[in-house]
Order: sequence, then structure tokens, then C-alpha cells
Amino acid sequence: MLFDTHAHYDDEQFDQDRDALLAQMPENGVSLIVNAGSNLESSKRSLTLTDAYPFIYAAAGVHPHDAKDMDDKTLSELEQLLRHPKAVALGEIGLDYHYDHSPREVQKQRFREQLALSISAGKPVIIHEREAAADTLEILREYPAARGVFHCFSGSWETAKLLLDKGWYLSFAGVITYKNARKSHEVITRMPRERILIETDCPYLAPVPMRGRRNSSLNLRYTADKLAELLGITFREAAALTMENGKRLFGL
Repeated sequence: MLFDTHAHYDDEQFDQDRDALLAQMPENGVSLIVNAGSNLESSKRSLTLTDAYPFIYAAAGVHPHDAKDMDDKTLSELEQLLRHPKAVALGEIGLDYHYDHSPREVQKQRFREQLALSISAGKPVIIHEREAAADTLEILREYPAARGVFHCFSGSWETAKLLLDKGWYLSFAGVITYKNARKSHEVITRMPRERILIETDCPYLAPVPMRGRRNSSLNLRYTADKLAELLGITFREAAALTMENGKRLFGL
């Protein structure tokens, strides 16, 4: 019923109970999961998960935090990973000026290279953007054939409209259940419904009432509940809507 379009089950926070937790998903209404890579090793672990669980698909890519560790060989290896039959996207990639774990010029260079790779591979991209909206939009203008989703979107309606006009999807996590999520609520109520996705970004960003705990796809129902409330539809309608949107984007 529910499609968690962005998770990180390769994260060490799941090392103690990963298999037991994932085994619960189908019986708890979680039908599909995309596990997003953050570097080469993470991407490889994500693809290994897809071999073990029929409902898990993967994205392979290098997060801006790890951009400083990329080289030409990294791009070649990513290209190979994207040929896996259950690799449905390139990601997560983008710019992060909040932490600046990689120099900004390096982030931009590696972002451009991975966007070009996504186009040549025919895969959508999963974009991470934090405090870097202007540069992200400027770079995307250089790659008009790129398509995909901005994950954990929390920007303004003005930014959202620019992206939506270019055909991008926007994904919302448990943050929309927080009291200070007014900007996201405005975007959700104004944007085309066929571009809305939901995610957990687990183990991070657990929704109310689980905030502060390790997150998992079992909590996606709280985000779907809030989305249904904002759109004035039922939970089942919200689940069906975001399932259909996610399958369309990732070609499932």
C-alpha cells in the first residue's frame, strides 16, 4: 500500500535488527522501498539489499558530503552499478552548504558529473539540497534533460514552482508532521498531486509521534496520514496517490 521512496537501510543504525525489521514491512502495508546510496560502498550495500528483498529497489550515487572522495574511477563504477536490474535511480546527489563536508566547488563539479551520468544512463536522479537552492537551480539549468525528485523538500512555494514547471517531483518526509512545517504544507496544498512523493529518510527524521527515535518505514503511515489531512482525502487515497507517483517516476 505504501511506497517509501527514500530510505537508508544500509546505515549502521540498522545493523542489529535489519533483517528482522525489513521482514515486517509487507505485513505492515509497506509494499515498496527505494534505498538510496550516499557513496560507492553504500550504493553497493543498497544493491545487495535488493537481492534479498523483492520489494526493495536501490539508487546508486555519491552524496555531496562524500564528493571530496570522488574521482573518475568512481564515476565509472557508478555507471556499472546503475546497470543492475534493480537500480532505479542515481542518488542521492546534490549540494549541501549547511555542513560543507566537501568544498563547494568540488560539490558542484561532482554534481554536474553525476547529472550527466544520469542522462546517459537514462535514470532519474534523487536530489539532496540544503541551503544551496540558488546554485542547485543554476546547475540544473545546464542539464535540462535531467529528471527526478527533490527528496525531503522543505523549500518555499516559489522554489517549488520553479522545479515543478520543469517536471520535477517533490518528496516529503516526517518533517511535515512537525508544527513548524508551514512552508511544506503550503507547497503540498498548491502543487500538482501527481508530483507528490512520501519518504522516511530513515533512520532519520522520524515523524510525530515517533520524533526523536530511530525512524523506519513502519512510520511512513504517519506522514501519509498528514498528507491525507492536508489534501482533504483519505489515508487510502493518499497511499494510492503516492504509490502511483513513485512507480511512475522510478519506472516500476
